[in-house]
Amino acid sequence: MRILKLIFFLFVPSLLTAQDLPYKNSYAFGLDVSFVRQQEDNGNKFMDTDSTVKPCLQIFREHGYNWGRIMICNEPVSGRLTQDIKYVVSAAQDLKKYGYSFLLDYMMSNGWANPMVQPVPSLWKNLKHSERVKVVYQYVKETMTALKDAGVMPDMVQIGNEIGNGFLWPDGRIRYDSLELSKWKNVADYLSAGAKAVREVAGKEKNVKIMLHVDHGGDIPMTKTFFNKMREFKVDYDVIGFSFYPWSHGTLLDLKDNLRFAAKEYGKEIIVVETGYYWRHGNNFRNIKPPFPETPQGQREWMEAVNEIVMNTPDGLGRGVFWWEPMSRGRGYFDEARKVQPIINAFEKYALPVNRADGQTRIQ
Repeated sequence: MRILKLIFFLFVPSLLTAQDLPYKNSYAFGLDVSFVRQQEDNGNKFMDTDSTVKPCLQIFREHGYNWGRIMICNEPVSGRLTQDIKYVVSAAQDLKKYGYSFLLDYMMSNGWANPMVQPVPSLWKNLKHSERVKVVYQYVKETMTALKDAGVMPDMVQIGNEIGNGFLWPDGRIRYDSLELSKWKNVADYLSAGAKAVREVAGKEKNVKIMLHVDHGGDIPMTKTFFNKMREFKVDYDVIGFSFYPWSHGTLLDLKDNLRFAAKEYGKEIIVVETGYYWRHGNNFRNIKPPFPETPQGQREWMEAVNEIVMNTPDGLGRGVFWWEPMSRGRGYFDEARKVQPIINAFEKYALPVNRADGQTRIQ
């Protein structure tokens, strides 16, 4: 039916709903902006390419960026992570002010969660598995409702951050060196509970997409193992999210091959939701030769190369790239004087002009 609607769009435009429009969810020229508000609240000022001081979100937007990701941590938040629900609501309102789409990243911890550490939130530690499944559902539903009530419903939600090795350890631990000890069903239970809450809060009137974010962007065997299990347990999701860092996840050719495999095998939209590169020499590559110079221009070239691979994913399923994290020192978007680097221009040939010169607007 959807195909017929598109065919007859010119003749019977009323048949085509917003959900049918092929460009409803635009390609993501994205950034994780979780620390932007924190930096600016601390009084830090940032400059555009012409040395003009502007709000960071304005700088990014004027250079074509259109999606922002914000992490949310369970309370009580720990360390320098201040991203509780109050912070996220405020930061999401900033995104909306500048016309960004909004990706919400559930860390499912009080602080950092990544492939090396996936701690259970302190208030959930002593729960049984069945009880923890219920609180995952309740937590996602409560926070999503708070965002909805504030008028900043996310456009996309990732349940867990870099969960290729599972999350909420040890109950949700996945081990590729010992698959028989992996807690696949437990992971699926948590994901299904979170997805159920997202769908219920969004309702039929809001098409909020659900992402599963894993870290192994250049690894076909790990991708196949993880997403085959998601299919086996019938986990509800719309988008595959990958992290891809050159010191951890392989070559650009590895990324290209893996995106091709994932697109053909699972038919889902795919986003490289985390990538990064240093503009000055770091220790990540150690004794391995990097693919680009660790310079401001090399950083830009890395972003452009990753984006070209994503854009050329088969069947148009490559749907965007996000940089993590533009406020960091050494591999962020700003030099020591807090002036934006050449990487800011990486998407301009595709993303500009942000507004149409003749004032026309497209259907949303």
